[in-house]
Amino acid sequence: MGVLMPVSAQNIVYRNLKDFWAEKGDTVTTMKLERRSKSQVMMTGGADYKLSVGETELKPKFLRNRCGIVRYDGKLYINCKKLRYNKLQFGNWYAPAFVLGEKIYFEAVPLGSVAAGGETMDVKLGGTVGDAIAAASLVTRRVCYEVDPMTGIVDFVGKDKMELLLKEYPDMMQEYLKEENNESAEITTKYLLQLKGCK
Repeated sequence: MGVLMPVSAQNIVYRNLKDFWAEKGDTVTTMKLERRSKSQVMMTGGADYKLSVGETELKPKFLRNRCGIVRYDGKLYINCKKLRYNKLQFGNWYAPAFVLGEKIYFEAVPLGSVAAGGETMDVKLGGTVGDAIAAASLVTRRVCYEVDPMTGIVDFVGKDKMELLLKEYPDMMQEYLKEENNESAEITTKYLLQLKGCK
């Protein structure tokens, strides 16, 4: 269930990632944030959060189809509808995001080779039931991606990428490498935010 923010909250919508980078956004007074359930994600795919505003401020389809990124209550949410990873779509709705250096990082479901390389896909059960179980396991799994706001190119933030990002911080890198499931969004985001604090 979403929460309506008071008028004083700074909720800003940006048409695209370039506008966000240039800080060219429009303020809206009220916005509703709703976390989508696992069953909603399973049935229709897409990201974890749905955002909406009053029809008097924006047309209902704007947030879903035309908006690139939103600042809601001080946090960023990126519209996955416009993003592609190796030509694969993330689907509708919004994922939590943050800025580190010159890139935007966000958490989303594993796609393509990322999904195939994950633990949840190691056992091939086969058949409709097996496919359903594999799909259900991906509904709860999240990994991190980075997107270049100027080009829109999305890249997976796995172990190799993290080693590059952490190379100037050997102690942090060693701690990261000791982590189990270190390509999960939970672990990756933890170290990315630590890295952000060091910059």
